[in-house]
Amino acid sequence: MELSWRMKGAVEARVMIVAAIVTILILIIRCGEAVGIGVNWGTLSDHRVSADTVVDLLIRNRISKVKLFDADPTIVEAIRGTHIQLMLGIPNHMIQLLSSSPSAADSWVRANLTRHFLAHPPPDIRYVAVGNEPFLSSYAGQFQSYVVPALVNLQQSLVKANLARSVKLVVPCNADAYESSLPSQGAFRTDLTPIITQLLSFLNSYASPFVVNIYPFLSLYGNSDFPQDYAFFGGTNHPVIDGSNVYYNAFDGNYDTLVAALDRIGYGQMPILIGEVGWPTDGAISANITAARAFNQGLVNHLLSNKGTPLRPGSPPLDVYLFGLLDEGEKNTLPGNFERHWGIFSFDGQAKYALNLGLGSNMLKNARDVEYLPSRWCVANPAKDLSGVENYIKLACTVADCTTLSYGSSCYGIGLKGNVSYAFNSYYQLQKQDAVSCDFDGLGMITFLDPSVGQCRFLVGVADSDTSSGPTWRGRGTIIHSLVFAGIIAILL
Repeated sequence: MELSWRMKGAVEARVMIVAAIVTILILIIRCGEAVGIGVNWGTLSDHRVSADTVVDLLIRNRISKVKLFDADPTIVEAIRGTHIQLMLGIPNHMIQLLSSSPSAADSWVRANLTRHFLAHPPPDIRYVAVGNEPFLSSYAGQFQSYVVPALVNLQQSLVKANLARSVKLVVPCNADAYESSLPSQGAFRTDLTPIITQLLSFLNSYASPFVVNIYPFLSLYGNSDFPQDYAFFGGTNHPVIDGSNVYYNAFDGNYDTLVAALDRIGYGQMPILIGEVGWPTDGAISANITAARAFNQGLVNHLLSNKGTPLRPGSPPLDVYLFGLLDEGEKNTLPGNFERHWGIFSFDGQAKYALNLGLGSNMLKNARDVEYLPSRWCVANPAKDLSGVENYIKLACTVADCTTLSYGSSCYGIGLKGNVSYAFNSYYQLQKQDAVSCDFDGLGMITFLDPSVGQCRFLVGVADSDTSSGPTWRGRGTIIHSLVFAGIIAILL
């Protein structure tokens, strides 16, 4: 009897040890996930390298979490079979249809999820983002009433497809969904509170996180009184004192404002995922490589410290997706010219600056095997009178990206001929270096000497594009681009 008791005690002890080891391993895994650094892969680019090239870039840099803004099957297929986790996106313009039609939700799930999960091995699709910042105040409520019904229909479709355990639905929200003068007083906008409450109830029911996009850069860009050092992570002379809590950077302050807002309506323990955060490298005075590196490296170091925030100490966000992976030369510039320059890599997958993401690779590695067009450029013909060049610049910049010529940008101040050359070359490269596209009635000429000046880079296009360059003088949002041209032409002339 005594021996039996001892044997039983030994077995129980071993079981407890094994359980403890398993618990530790789970905690280690969860900690690794808690500081997961991912990227947003946007594809609104004039020059797109192939999806396979980008996936290789992700693998080389050990980036294992990717957020898309659509459900591009080419990208999903390129990622399938890798270790990369995916968040697919549903554009805002589809939300109304999905909210009113269960069959439309079924069709979307079949086309964008089921077909991929039937492949072997299937892609690791973890989330579907329903809309992108649909509660943004500038949308004036046009999507608000459709979000929760769309979630309900899509969830039912996931259940029918036997994917409800594999894929979670989320809704990326902009930080303007909540407000306060101090983090502890955070509250959702009064017009949003009923809808947000319904959204949180839905997310909580399916163990989905609240997704938020936080941009200290926009706070600095939009407010001349905003303390610049508070936007970064190196300490500040303008800390925000909130009772016993002190905030030394805008990210923590914004994050805890959300925590307080969630707590105010009964969801204080809701897991939070950062859908977008980053700093642009061009297109505005405060958008440059030095600032972008300081912010992104400071953010990564802050997250990896596992310190959390004053309201959630020791509890960093579930995942954080940097915005973005690559520059996007076709993005809407209405918010600012910086919108096309958020990438930690340039459009061709070349690292803009040294950045340690804490993912096992000390510094960013460039994309491999990118096929460029020949090393030649289109510039202003020095023998020609440029007095009538204005209309040609307007035409060139209607199609190509000229945002780096704007005030405060990397190509600002390179002189009239430099500005004209930059506009001509941008169009010429977009047209795959078609000689006719450099004519401009004799005002342009082709050169084999790189006209880049200092930090102003005159690009050479890529040949392995996923998409064609399109018609010669294609339109892409006349009103928006007219606003851009007005500022650029004023600079040029």
